[in-house]
Amino acid sequence: MKVLFIGSQRYDYVQDIVYSGLVKLLGQKNVIESNWNKKYHIPYKKYPKNIGYFKHSILDSIHLTNGNFDLVVLATTRPDCFKNYIKLAPKISPKVPVVYIDGGDRCEVGGDLERLGEPQLFHKAQSIRDFDLIFKREMKIDTSYAKNVFPLTIGFNFSRLPKEIAIEKKYQVAFWAQDHSHSIRGKALNLLKNRFDCDTNGTHKGNDLDNYKRRGDFYLKELAACKINLSLQGGGFDTLRYWEIPAVGSLLLSEPADIIIPNDFEHKKNAIFCQPSLDDLLDLCKYYLKHESKREKIALSGQRHIYEFHTDVHRAQYILGKVERIS
Repeated sequence: MKVLFIGSQRYDYVQDIVYSGLVKLLGQKNVIESNWNKKYHIPYKKYPKNIGYFKHSILDSIHLTNGNFDLVVLATTRPDCFKNYIKLAPKISPKVPVVYIDGGDRCEVGGDLERLGEPQLFHKAQSIRDFDLIFKREMKIDTSYAKNVFPLTIGFNFSRLPKEIAIEKKYQVAFWAQDHSHSIRGKALNLLKNRFDCDTNGTHKGNDLDNYKRRGDFYLKELAACKINLSLQGGGFDTLRYWEIPAVGSLLLSEPADIIIPNDFEHKKNAIFCQPSLDDLLDLCKYYLKHESKREKIALSGQRHIYEFHTDVHRAQYILGKVERIS
């Protein structure tokens, strides 16, 4: 299978993890990029902006193609991606399925184009060549979507997991996140203030992408050194942290998902879910700090669950499986 992958030069975690999965399944020569993304081929970015990176892939990523593809993937809700698709759409054969991956924060399909100031691009793209399948990150529970819309969350690329990951759990409870993206984050940080070791491990308000001290592989190692890690919604419910925490072997403590996540974690089996009000947050932290064997058993089960259902390869297989059903 040859896939035309229309992506953005900017990072998009869903776009990047799908690209990685497709390349692992189909090979670099069969995933043809339109808008060549240097982050996929040159190691100049640290985690998480290197999720789609492949070592020694520059030569294989340069294609001489006759334009014959088996699948077209519009990989992100970014204006540069949509503008490129609009140019290419008239040349796409009606027999070739077109997949649109909406990894944006908005719950409406294509809603991030409005947030980014160019909502007209969505309808223009549809009018030229509509999408056969749509995969939506923030697909809300109890919300109506068209029959060709399916859920697709981020997941984890284990190729990015550092070889030397922490075994010693030196932190108790951690939540290293921006607090301004959703009120629940600020509420959690208020509750955690002066509790456990939060004040000394960096769990506090005012964290921002520009002042994060933990970056790249060091961030994942530090995440693994936590007994309990929180994941709470920001711009959307689905965050990298939701998948990173169990992937590195830490206990995931989250609010219940308000989006559709196939094969989601289960409470007390491979993650812990608090009340949406956070009324039981501190009690859950205290309980699982005290009961180490239960905590570590759930954390290990969470890591296995990621390996079984939520890798980059699983995301690509899921998409290709849906495509096969309509072909």
